[in-house]
Amino acid sequence: MEITFDGGKIITAHTHGHRIITDQPTDNGGGNSAPAPFDLFLASIGTCAGIYVKSFCDNRQIPAEGIRIIQTHEWDKETGLPVNIKLDIKLPPDFPEKYKASLVHVAELCKVKKSIANPPKFEIVTSQL
Repeated sequence: MEITFDGGKIITAHTHGHRIITDQPTDNGGGNSAPAPFDLFLASIGTCAGIYVKSFCDNRQIPAEGIRIIQTHEWDKETGLPVNIKLDIKLPPDFPEKYKASLVHVAELCKVKKSIANPPKFEIVTSQL
């Protein structure tokens, strides 16, 4: 993955043929032209759980169109960091009762959540181009 500086506060990650563009809100000196990096981080949690939920439904031929995941956060007022992240999987009334616990289990398998629960070591260095 390569990270580039693309003018103003726009920072772009280039990975697997994709560009993931970030910016800062206007009150933080950016143009608000794209999500902030921390917003993408939070979104990666819910979307990761979502792909596990979608795959579970696909494997059982259960329609997933009516399912929504509502993600909420509680924040530490001193650090500004999340202390609780809740994923509420909203299911349509006809979702099979027998699969509800399994759906929670597969959402727990999300690699983003697992990476947060077991954080990697970070190494930051400098080198010449």
